Amino acid sequence: MHIPQKTNPTTRPRARALGIAPGILPTGRLNAITDVRPVKVGHVTVIDGDDIRTGATAILPHADNVYQNKVPAGIAVGNGYGKLAGSTQIRELGEIETPIVLTNTLCVPRAADAILDWVLTLSGNEAVTTVNPVVGETNDGRLNNIRKRVLTPEIIRRAIDRAADGSVEEGSVGAGTGSMAFGWKGGIGSSSRRLPKSLGGYTLGALVQSNFGGVLQILGKPVGKALGRYFLKDSLDNGDGDGSIMMVLATDAPLSDRNLSRLARRALFGLARTGASFSNGSGDYAIAFSVADAVRRTPKRRRARSAIADLPNELISALFQGAIEATEEAILNSLFKATTISGYRGFIGEAIPLKRMLTVLGGNSTLP
Repeated sequence: MHIPQKTNPTTRPRARALGIAPGILPTGRLNAITDVRPVKVGHVTVIDGDDIRTGATAILPHADNVYQNKVPAGIAVGNGYGKLAGSTQIRELGEIETPIVLTNTLCVPRAADAILDWVLTLSGNEAVTTVNPVVGETNDGRLNNIRKRVLTPEIIRRAIDRAADGSVEEGSVGAGTGSMAFGWKGGIGSSSRRLPKSLGGYTLGALVQSNFGGVLQILGKPVGKALGRYFLKDSLDNGDGDGSIMMVLATDAPLSDRNLSRLARRALFGLARTGASFSNGSGDYAIAFSVADAVRRTPKRRRARSAIADLPNELISALFQGAIEATEEAILNSLFKATTISGYRGFIGEAIPLKRMLTVLGGNSTLP
């Protein structure tokens, strides 16, 4: 089994390198979820033979003991055909106490085991007897022989151990290795937005695992229709409408879990801007969390009766805008950075043809 330490970098450009810049707000320095410090991201990619194309991606809210220093969080669901492990406790308590791991559908229990192994070995957790692992998934069964379930807890844990700050590897990597979107090769994508100082100077970042269907739109233009690949193109062809997407939002704004749930819902609007169909067989999930020290749920604060700082409702609208924009751009990055991959039973996940796409958008392409 081939498990790359890091996949070969691709020369395929991100959206902004092609002049595609959704929204009005500026990005962070890296234009990635890791602009929200101290968030870290790690991947493990598994490629083996002609039928295994899968992996896992881990998002760590901070480098401290996350179980002891929990972060407030919220969840939003567009269509609930999916397996978001740990979601009910997040909704009940409004907090995350583990890394978030994304993987394929049939390896959700393995990812939960990986998280448990990691949490239980951390210093300070010797007396811990209950943990709420957070695992999201999409089904990579077209490119990957998913029934083999080759991902073990030990393999998935490598994504957690490799988590780092800095640039986020995108495209056909980690949990996006075998994913498809809009009939093209999907994958991992990320983006960020930074508010001006007059609005708090906060940063918001998004990371997505795209594996869903619809009628692709880019900056409002019907690209999928023009390229001849879209949901319901062949009358009763329902296949290109199904699939799933996991969207993870991070911010350094001091938000309550209630307002983080509101923020997570805005990721769904960013998804809608790309032309998603939210079909019956689609699992469309968003998780939002805050890394702000002022709202971190430390052992002391969990037993205190004093109030925790919280950005008031009237000051959150700009973050809503940032969530919509960053999610939309992260999805586009997941498509543009993905490379063509052949896999299970000879299925080929074609990368979206960037030159043809730019022609549809009316731009001048220097791509080969």
